[in-house]
Amino acid sequence: MDNRQAIGSWLSGPRAAMEDAGADLGHRGAQLGLPEHGPGSIARPGRRLGALAVDWALCLLIAYGLITHGYKPGATGNWALLVFFALGVLTVGTVGFTPGKRLLGLRVVPEGGGRLKPLRVLLRTVLLCLFIPAMIWDRDGRGLHDRIARTIEVRI
Repeated sequence: MDNRQAIGSWLSGPRAAMEDAGADLGHRGAQLGLPEHGPGSIARPGRRLGALAVDWALCLLIAYGLITHGYKPGATGNWALLVFFALGVLTVGTVGFTPGKRLLGLRVVPEGGGRLKPLRVLLRTVLLCLFIPAMIWDRDGRGLHDRIARTIEVRI
């Protein structure tokens, strides 16, 4: 490995570094039995972040317009987080996606298939609201909040 590769390897992440070293990791979701592309494949980070941005904007709008009646430092953001929590628990728990996820063609499913259990949805949403677990990803691209709750965000 030359010095430019060693210094710049952090840009592409540990997965790319391992693959450059000769490790065959398969495609994202291979260990979970998911297809590489198309419906049912693991959602890419860009789509997931886009869905999160849409949901957060919607929650801010609700908090701004209906709860705090204008911007109030601290209060509007806290109310938006509470609305985000309620939105996540109610929508993911019933239909498997939030408005942002639906708009971008994503859905949350349990690891083994079947229906999402309410405790998994609650745990996933609490961890997502804490933000840090969502920023730690495994080699399949799943956030720590999904891994702990044993859920997968897939493409519809």
